[in-house]
Formats: sequence, structure tokens, C-alpha cells
Amino acid sequence: MASFHSLHSMISSVSDLITLTGQRQRSHHPQNSRYGGRGSLSSFDYSGNIYLMEGLVSSSQVTHIPPTHCRQSLLPFVPALSLKFAPSSYRCHFRMKNHPNNSFNPIVASDQLLEETSVPNRYDNTQPPKGVLKLWRNANAVCFDVDSTVCVDEGIDELAEFCGAGKAVAEWTARAMSGSVPFEEALAARLSLFNPSQSQVQEFLEKRPPRLSPGIDELVKKLKANDKDVFLISGGFRQMINPVASMLAIPPVNIFANQLLFGSSGEFLGFDNSEPTSRSGGKAKAVQQIREAHNYKSLVMIGDGATDLEARKPGGADLFVCYAGVQHRAAVAANADWLVFDFKDLISCLD
Repeated sequence: MASFHSLHSMISSVSDLITLTGQRQRSHHPQNSRYGGRGSLSSFDYSGNIYLMEGLVSSSQVTHIPPTHCRQSLLPFVPALSLKFAPSSYRCHFRMKNHPNNSFNPIVASDQLLEETSVPNRYDNTQPPKGVLKLWRNANAVCFDVDSTVCVDEGIDELAEFCGAGKAVAEWTARAMSGSVPFEEALAARLSLFNPSQSQVQEFLEKRPPRLSPGIDELVKKLKANDKDVFLISGGFRQMINPVASMLAIPPVNIFANQLLFGSSGEFLGFDNSEPTSRSGGKAKAVQQIREAHNYKSLVMIGDGATDLEARKPGGADLFVCYAGVQHRAAVAANADWLVFDFKDLISCLD
């Protein structure tokens, strides 16, 4: 127990420096104000686990360091340990390394932490190469995901919260967007948690109208001015996406989304599983249908999730742009052709 408290004191002595470093990392992000406060050490448990607040979109998200990285620190006969800070884009991690001496010097540790902050950003796709820029400028059509891309919210999460089941549904949404569960499974599970009636959906839309992401209106206008067709492709529901399309002057025929089904009394019956976007790989299928129907030579997909990334395939999207201005999903961002945090980057490259 004494060693545990020593470790706790050691980390506390450099926590302010870690917080400062986390702030420095996040200060480059255009949506900095959306982050959940300062990066700070959240908690310990007696198995040697360490948790650190990520400070991303939600302060409830934490990074978990497996106990194998630090369990030995609880043993009194093991040499003292120092913390190594390994910054990566918009999140903080701890690693442990053996300290050469049996005593801990917080000043030395601080110097080591400052040296670690010089590690470059792990993403190399924020500056598009010439080939990507050419595809972007010459595309015949651009397809947008809606939730957390065109809009700042996840529509089904907001509806679920309105109906009293927000937390449970949000957990399923995170799993679906990361690609860890089949989309159709996650969609059915989320709806079963609150079974929204037609009147609830209508009341929700009246009280909580869609909130557009900064710059999306200007981007859509710019694309249209450059003779590019714009589509909305979403795993969300038409009832909630129609108002978004209206705000952006996108015709209903250019919407590919799911459909909630209601009975004669407005009771919830389910969703139309014949829609391509109701299942995994559905957005890729929708993009293929759009391309074939209009005989487009080149097409771009923009989104934030794994289902959007799936659309980049032969016969589908030629280019995938990850928009991480609302949600930053590391695996999706790393595999994108182009990673942007602000729609202004896309607008400026159309000139």
C-alpha cells in the first residue's frame, strides 16, 4: 500500500505539466471549445490500473492503461519508476519505464516529459497530396454522412435522450461507428431500447431542430456552384434528415437513409430493412447505386465513421475524406485519404 501511495504522489507532482501538454495538443483543434475540459488524471484502483481523461468530445471517455504496464509498481522491491508521456493527436497516454536510480526526481521527470512532447503528430494525411486534391476538385458528386458530419449531433442519440434512453443508446452508437458490431445489429438494439412513437419523433423535431456543423452550408453552396451534385447518405432516419436536407437545399431524391415505421395509431413498429443503409456495407452500396444511376466518373465520400470509410471501394467512392470536427475516431482518421477538422479546408481547395 505504501508503494501505491508513492506512485500516486509521484504522478501528482507532474500532473500540472501533463495537463499543460494536453492543452497544447488540443489548442490546434478548430473545435477546441467542444472538448471536455483539461486533460487530467482521473483515478487509480488497487489492481494498479491508471486512467486518464481523454478530454475529447465527451469527458466520460477515458483511456485505460492495462495493469500489466504498471502492476510491478506496487511491489516494494522493484526500482522506482518514472512516467513517460507519449502524446498523440488529442489524447494522452501514460507509459512506464524503469528509472535508473532508486530515488525519483520530479525535476528530471519533468525534463523527460518535455522532451517527449516533441513527438510529431501521428497523422500524415492532413495535408492532401496532389492526387487527392485533383480528385476533390474534379469530382462529379460529393456524398455526405449526416450525423456528426453535416450535423453536430448523432440524431438517434438525441432522439433517445429526448425519450429517456440517451446513455444506453449512445454506447451502442459508439460501437456501431467504430465498426466493432454489425450496423444492423446496433440499429435494432438502439431502437429497441426506447421504441419511439410517431408523436415523439414529431415533438422532438419541433423542440430540437437540427444543428448544422460550422461551414457546411458554405461548403454545399460552393460545391453546387462548381457543378457538383450533393447527396446525403445516412444510417439515421429520413424523418430526421429531411429537415437537414431542406436547410441545405438538397432535394429529397438525393437522400439515402433509413425509414422509421409506425402503425395506424402512431405506435413504433420498427424500421424498413430494405434500405441499403440499414445494414453494414450499406453506405458503400448506396454510393455504388448513385454512381451507376448518374454515370459519374468520380465521386467523394465525407464522413466520420467506419461505415463512411467502407464507401471507398472499387465502383464506389474514389476518395474518402474524414471529417473529425465533431467526432474524432482514430482508426477512421488514420485510414482516410484526407483528414480535416474544419470544412474551410475543403472550401479553400475548391478555388
